[in-house]
Amino acid sequence: MTEEQAARELSLKDHLLAQIKATGPLSIAQFMQTCLLHPTLGYYTTRDPLGVTGDFITAPEISQMFGEVIGLALAQTWMDQGAPARFALAELGPGRGTLMADILRATKGVKGFHDAAEIHLIEASPVLQKAQLDILSGFNVSHHTTVTDLPKLPLFAVANEFFDALPIRQFTRDKDGWREHLIAAQDSALVMGLSDAAPIAALEHRVDDTTPDMRIETCPQATAIMSHLAQHIAQNGGAGLVIDYGDWRSNGDTFQALSNHKPVDPLTHLGTADLTAHVDFEALADAAKASGATPSLMTPQGVFLERLGITARAQILAGKLSGTALEQHIAAHKRLTHPDEMGTLFKVLGITPHGARPIAGLEF
Repeated sequence: MTEEQAARELSLKDHLLAQIKATGPLSIAQFMQTCLLHPTLGYYTTRDPLGVTGDFITAPEISQMFGEVIGLALAQTWMDQGAPARFALAELGPGRGTLMADILRATKGVKGFHDAAEIHLIEASPVLQKAQLDILSGFNVSHHTTVTDLPKLPLFAVANEFFDALPIRQFTRDKDGWREHLIAAQDSALVMGLSDAAPIAALEHRVDDTTPDMRIETCPQATAIMSHLAQHIAQNGGAGLVIDYGDWRSNGDTFQALSNHKPVDPLTHLGTADLTAHVDFEALADAAKASGATPSLMTPQGVFLERLGITARAQILAGKLSGTALEQHIAAHKRLTHPDEMGTLFKVLGITPHGARPIAGLEF
């Protein structure tokens, strides 16, 4: 760790301790929000976290094939819906812009698609905004910090590893209701604690499938964003594609911190580690349905990519490679699709307007 990182951690720790002293223990959501997005000390606002030299690597950085087949799937959905003459092509949490660049390259030959597309990126990090503008320098790009700023056009949106970074709350079932996991101060250290037990109306639907001492996670921000996207798509047309790690229903503790591609203690690596949790796809699907859109079945990433023809694309690219480059290409295909790697851990959920076809590679 550099001296600058150590100083940033100490400053953020002092900020959190002062906040706890003033208002009491923090929810995990409040802790995540501060550590990730503090204007001058936050993880996402001060660095590029991606790639081999960063803290984690996402699917678009592993291989161009990922974005290429997704781009063609979106183009097919655009044609299925009558090829609207103007539409918003949006990405939530676009990283360095690699996925969008691959989508645009793959769809260059789809007649009318680029002429109709307006590119909109939802990004809070100034560092990543600059990287996105660099890689997409040939295109007119609009940046936003919230999905509510998207134009009232048909919306074709992708969110790859976006929802996992949104702030969560954790609760443990108790005989008298639910106890929330909180972050408190003990002397000069940050420690985990529990609130008193109380009934929580928003968790009544989880009483039947949990037992005392079971832990669950909620992400109000995720369901709010999905509700807005679904309402937008239901009213204006388009499609939404969510790709992330998680499962159909939240069970257990999945809150984690990652630094230099390794797990670390989230309470000690403040502002210098990525904080994430597994996505509750059931909650996203329910939010979409309640807002007027039709969610697809949750589908493993490997199955989704194979349906879109990623193996055929891999074989074409392999014909131009040899030696180490070929070995790396084969490994990238395996990493994206194999059940023991990203193929099963990552899931895909699509949303479309009522009556529209599902996104290619998905089914209702």
